Amino acid sequence: MPFDGLQGPPSPAPEHEDINFVREAFHLQYNWIAMAGVCLFSVVSGSLLPIILGAGLELMYLAVVSQNAQFQRLVRSWKFGEAQRERQVQFAEMLNSLSPEAKTRYAKLAQVCASVRGNFSQLSSTSKMFLEQMDSRLDGLLHAYARLLLAITQQQQYLKGTDPNEIKREIASLQRDLDSDPPKVQDINKKRIEILNKRVEKYKKICENQEVVNAQCSAVEDVLHLVRDQSVTMRDPQQVTDQLDNLVRDVEQTEQTVQQVEAIFGSISPDLDGLISMDESSSTSDTSRRTRMTN
Repeated sequence: MPFDGLQGPPSPAPEHEDINFVREAFHLQYNWIAMAGVCLFSVVSGSLLPIILGAGLELMYLAVVSQNAQFQRLVRSWKFGEAQRERQVQFAEMLNSLSPEAKTRYAKLAQVCASVRGNFSQLSSTSKMFLEQMDSRLDGLLHAYARLLLAITQQQQYLKGTDPNEIKREIASLQRDLDSDPPKVQDINKKRIEILNKRVEKYKKICENQEVVNAQCSAVEDVLHLVRDQSVTMRDPQQVTDQLDNLVRDVEQTEQTVQQVEAIFGSISPDLDGLISMDESSSTSDTSRRTRMTN
């Protein structure tokens, strides 16, 4: 599954999207003003007739406006704007989560993309279609690049907080005392040794994946720097678009590596659940034994 960033800006809501146009028409500001006016007139006149007539008109209004094609397009444009703003907020939050070094790398690459856009902005109008495609790919690559930088930041934080040598010493200590432990303690410590060995494996895997992701970030930087250099003299944006397409495919493959890292972190929970359930069953057994002794 590719990065959200590779998809470029969010697309407008599809025609079949599940939008309740009746609700949207009901919540229009002018509709509320009209209903408030009817209620106020009913209070002033001391009669329920305005409310009854207003209710009938409201039903007619909802039935007609909600089926109006122009109104539906307007609502979809609102939804599109909301999705775009939400995406921008999420992207800003992602950038804020980057390490200072990663933020610097992203800012430099964003300047490179701005230079590419500036160099190609002087082309003829016949090339505008390719320029739009190139611009969309540049935006998508910037989003994907930021996602890769975020993965590197998260991996660095994990590696800094984990000492594999300490884990190995803990494994050796548990194995050394395992034969002298009571049977129930042995069962728990065996599970602990299994989990600690998995942590060592995960540490090695994360180190490898960090190198892959970092190399892909460097590849994105190299290609976009090349595109910027070529944009000074190149007059065919289609060539640039082809280069960006190849880069997108490479980044999509690296995204699978990032997902593997996320799966590594997610697989820790079942191991902990097994240890907890073992500890709970042991506690239950002890409690039952104490109860029988009391009786």
